[in-house]
Amino acid sequence: MTAGREAARVERAPLEELWRRYGRYRPRLVLAVVLSVVNKIADVVPELLIGAAVDVVVRGEGSFVAEVLGVESRFAQLGWLAAINAGVWVVESASQYFAAVTWRGLAQSVEHDLRVEAYDHAQRLDVHWHEARPQGATLATVNDDVNQLERFLDIGAPALLQTALNIVLVGAVFAVASWELLLLAFLPIPLIVFGSLWFQRRLEPLYAAVRERVSELSALIGANLGGITTIKAFTAEDRERDRVEAASAAYREANVAAIASSAAFVPLVRLAILVGFTCTLLFGGWATLNGELEVGLYSVLVFMTQRLLWPLTEIAEMLDLYQRGRASTARILALLDEPIDVPAGTVALPTPVTGRLELSGVRAGYADGPDVLHGIDLVVPAGQTHAIVGPTGAGKSSLLRLMLRFDDPRAGEVRLDGRDLRELEWESLRGSIGYVSQDVFLFAGTIAENIAYGRPGASRDEIRRAAQQAAADGFVEALPLGYDTWVGERGVTLSGGQRQRLALARALLRDPAVLILDEATSAVDNETEAAIQVSLQTATRDRTAIVVAHRLSTVRHAHRIWVLDAGRIVESGTHDELVSAGGAYAALWNVQTGALVVRADRDV
Repeated sequence: MTAGREAARVERAPLEELWRRYGRYRPRLVLAVVLSVVNKIADVVPELLIGAAVDVVVRGEGSFVAEVLGVESRFAQLGWLAAINAGVWVVESASQYFAAVTWRGLAQSVEHDLRVEAYDHAQRLDVHWHEARPQGATLATVNDDVNQLERFLDIGAPALLQTALNIVLVGAVFAVASWELLLLAFLPIPLIVFGSLWFQRRLEPLYAAVRERVSELSALIGANLGGITTIKAFTAEDRERDRVEAASAAYREANVAAIASSAAFVPLVRLAILVGFTCTLLFGGWATLNGELEVGLYSVLVFMTQRLLWPLTEIAEMLDLYQRGRASTARILALLDEPIDVPAGTVALPTPVTGRLELSGVRAGYADGPDVLHGIDLVVPAGQTHAIVGPTGAGKSSLLRLMLRFDDPRAGEVRLDGRDLRELEWESLRGSIGYVSQDVFLFAGTIAENIAYGRPGASRDEIRRAAQQAAADGFVEALPLGYDTWVGERGVTLSGGQRQRLALARALLRDPAVLILDEATSAVDNETEAAIQVSLQTATRDRTAIVVAHRLSTVRHAHRIWVLDAGRIVESGTHDELVSAGGAYAALWNVQTGALVVRADRDV
């Protein structure tokens, strides 16, 4: 089935799709339904016992209880009814407890599995998918939408089942007592059912709008909290508060519209209940006065009418939970149906991986845009350090994304040890690569935990050795708790240079065959840069290294330097060769070393 058809099916029946996906929970669902049936039967029996008690008081020795049990004394008959009622209450209480535990446990299990499945799928989606979607929107789906579904499974589904059971059981009592009263008492139910269906169709787009508004609000708040320093630097607090206020107001208005429609249903249900109750009261009373209906049975039917119709006042709340759960489920399943455009291969590289990288005739671009890389041919022999330089927008980051296989080329091949990257398993490909990005991300945890993220289970000595190679050991040891120092979310308690050195240590700890550094020393001072360069000469001696840099002083000792401009390789060679050639690299070098002064009005 194609992705489009799959999405259409999910849109038509999200809860049915959920039933199909989680078939392993069907036995627990059946148990929950059985317990609910037992509970509802036990819940209806006391009304029957009340009618039997009235019958005992009115008819005495000729009562229904006397005929069934063969007991003549009215006191004994009432005693038997009291004992039966006590047993029924025990069954009702026990079944209610076990039904609640089963339903809620089922809801929690489905919520847990769905959240984990949604998160796992989201993190496996392509990098460009995440770049094109606000993080807050994904967070709202994985967290808030799953919670909405859990509320429906925990509260709404059992309530709907209890209402349906109530109609069936009470209808059976009416059918035994009087077909005429059955028709009169059930007269409002078709109105309520058709009204429910009408409201359901009306509520569906309203609650879809609610989910969209909460997604937008979550995305905005998440983005703002992530960029709090920028907001403060530009004194934009009031401006951003107004944006959040507007988004929150839109969410509120969407909710108000949905609530206004769902709340309007309750008064209509009450009017329908009034009709049914009045019919039972009048026609049943007249039948009793005419001797056509026993007094005890009349009492039962009056109670039963209330039991039948009054729970229907809660149908608006049930529909509210249903529509919220349905809208949330549709969004969750839509996320799960997002295709992975860059799937893992199936081939594992022979070990040890040498690290030879080759790009042949590579063209690449983003989405439906034009090519940003044009016919790239590039070879990095195993064990050598190669640099990629060029002006902003030349395509350096796009080239690295291909090497990491965050994207696939539109044409040509990228090979590692002679195998096309599209053939390789993720562990074989990315497990062979250590990557340090320009935008360093550290997790909330200790410094040791962040370095060990590159190789879980690494010893403290191995962690320290990697930190020494990255010139990070000095500042870490100077901290009061050393490697046990807690790092705030995204490493906000550290400077940019410290974060970069920890990220470099994390990559080196992995002991990769290929080390990719994207501006890995851009945030460090000259002294630290020199220390890292000395360490890297040792760290890269037996491995392939790809270095992207704007500061050409960091790559002057590379075996080969590739110069990109407008997505094309315009020259390559050693530092000395390129400077002597007087081309694009030489121009960049002259600017950075001061040999060429660039002015706003002219070049000198």
